[in-house]
Amino acid sequence: MLNDLYDPATAIRVSGHETFSLRLLWLKKAFDHASGPDGVDRRTFQEQNAIATFGVGKNMALSMRHWALATKILDVSPTHLRATDLGRLIFADGTGLDPYLEHPSTLWLMHSNLVSEPRVATTFYYAFNLLNQLAFTRDDLVRAMAAIVDARGTERATAETLKRDVEVFVRSYAPRHSDTGEDAVEPLLVELGLLREQRSTGQLEFVRGQKPSLEDSIFALVLKQFWERQHSLSPTLSVEQVQYDPGSPGRVFKLDEDSLVARLMSIGDATAGKMMWTDTAGLRQVALNGRLDDIDEFDLIKAGYRGRRAA
Repeated sequence: MLNDLYDPATAIRVSGHETFSLRLLWLKKAFDHASGPDGVDRRTFQEQNAIATFGVGKNMALSMRHWALATKILDVSPTHLRATDLGRLIFADGTGLDPYLEHPSTLWLMHSNLVSEPRVATTFYYAFNLLNQLAFTRDDLVRAMAAIVDARGTERATAETLKRDVEVFVRSYAPRHSDTGEDAVEPLLVELGLLREQRSTGQLEFVRGQKPSLEDSIFALVLKQFWERQHSLSPTLSVEQVQYDPGSPGRVFKLDEDSLVARLMSIGDATAGKMMWTDTAGLRQVALNGRLDDIDEFDLIKAGYRGRRAA
């Protein structure tokens, strides 16, 4: 999969966020503005009156647009921005599952949309899916991304651009220690507890484990999407594939093996028997009972809001 990032045919992106991490209510604001039947002009977030429209400066409005597209809340055409069906399912007033981002399932969904594919937030994708050490530094990430950009030969990204992108990634997930003022507002995804920073050294470390706030149906959704992208012709997936392959639930959610296996053992309940756990003669795998198309993604998402695990 690293070779895919070296391939110029694979779209990558290391900018667009204007150095701002995703913040609470930005997705709701972006959705509300583009939720009409015709959407809005695609240049809306670039206009000088963004502060009047969104209550933020122009650069923040551009960042808001970037994150709404990256998390698949909005979609863009040559002329318009429009709310997606996923955006309506979650953020629509009156009918949405979680208009004001009060449920952890929304955070897990937004996170998985960001990191499961490389084309919208490549540094995020690389860190979660291709970086094989749990502990690393900002410089490690910058060097890795620079090697990818250099090998492709088609992108223009300066060292400063890559440093800023890595910093946005870190700030998106790692709690900060001493900021004050506006910049002290914790980015939306920090609550997931996926990354921590050692204050004295700046060393970063992914936090592997159970993820109690992750609903089984959201896990099943990401498993289904991973299966479609990477192994659509295979009737089974091994524990190792679900744990370690890029885009897999094990990678995306940073689950340890015991936690992953526990999720897979109950996958039949989460998917109404459309996926089943098998363990025969030491061969541990999940098997498809029917077709992937038979598994309704929105049904899985809705199920993720019926209960709430203890944090």
